[in-house]
Amino acid sequence: MEEPRVCVVGAANIDLISYVPRLPRLGETLHGTRFQMGYGGKGANQAVMAAKLGARVSMVTKVGRDVFGEGTLANFREWGVDAEHLLFTDEAFSGVAPIAVDPEGNNSIIIVTGANDLLTAEEIERARPAIAAASVLVCQLEIPVETSLGALRVAREEGVTTVFNPAPARAELPDELYRLSDVICPNEPETELLVGRPIAGDEEAAARELLARGAGSVILTLGERGCLVVDAREARHVPVERVEAVDTTGAGDAFVGSLAYFLAQGRPLVDAAGRANRIAAISVRGRGTQTSFPDAAQLPTDLLR
Repeated sequence: MEEPRVCVVGAANIDLISYVPRLPRLGETLHGTRFQMGYGGKGANQAVMAAKLGARVSMVTKVGRDVFGEGTLANFREWGVDAEHLLFTDEAFSGVAPIAVDPEGNNSIIIVTGANDLLTAEEIERARPAIAAASVLVCQLEIPVETSLGALRVAREEGVTTVFNPAPARAELPDELYRLSDVICPNEPETELLVGRPIAGDEEAAARELLARGAGSVILTLGERGCLVVDAREARHVPVERVEAVDTTGAGDAFVGSLAYFLAQGRPLVDAAGRANRIAAISVRGRGTQTSFPDAAQLPTDLLR
């Protein structure tokens, strides 16, 4: 198999996680039971997940010149993520994500993107060598859409497979974004926002609508039901063994980062999705985000074989 090389262009945030007896209602103040701080941001999470599995990962992101930004750099170095293109700015604080988690593992998240909003298309162009050296590029929507588009354009020009995770969701996306996505990977709420209707019982039709907009293939993640893989030829439901969730925070990023790793190995899409399902299921058994992601040594040998 090919050497798994992944480039992630996206956000790096600090997760501020409060464990609560239930998610608060509007205007309500609750006493939490525990607090922890962790490194997050969808881009950073996906990069760390791929690196934990053994990929050579480059991260392109922007942080504030503050304690959170310095910690983010140290965290990438700890996990072996190439941070040559981690950029600092004095114009904004690093991004943060306050998160509330209830006893069933459900969560509520607020994202303040901060320095991530200042990552520019010109800086993406300067990161072209890192993108070109990868087998797979991963992008999301926690940075400006035009910046993600710039990264996807570079990847297409360089012949790099593109995985686009349209999260956090928004209703309107440029048509070009779909056309530049070899794989688009939304969850159910994100898909409903993209197609403008409920999709329960009609997931394949919704996925095919995204294909019609130009995506090469669609992986629609379905939580405990696994995922649906759809391309021009077929639709395959890829199930996953049910587990007792402790904290679902970051499960989608565990899936996307794992998917990128397995695609970078050269695995077929359905096979890669099935393996990513299993890793995401393992991640929800632990607390936190990156701290819940398993590394290669913690996984069954057949999963990485």
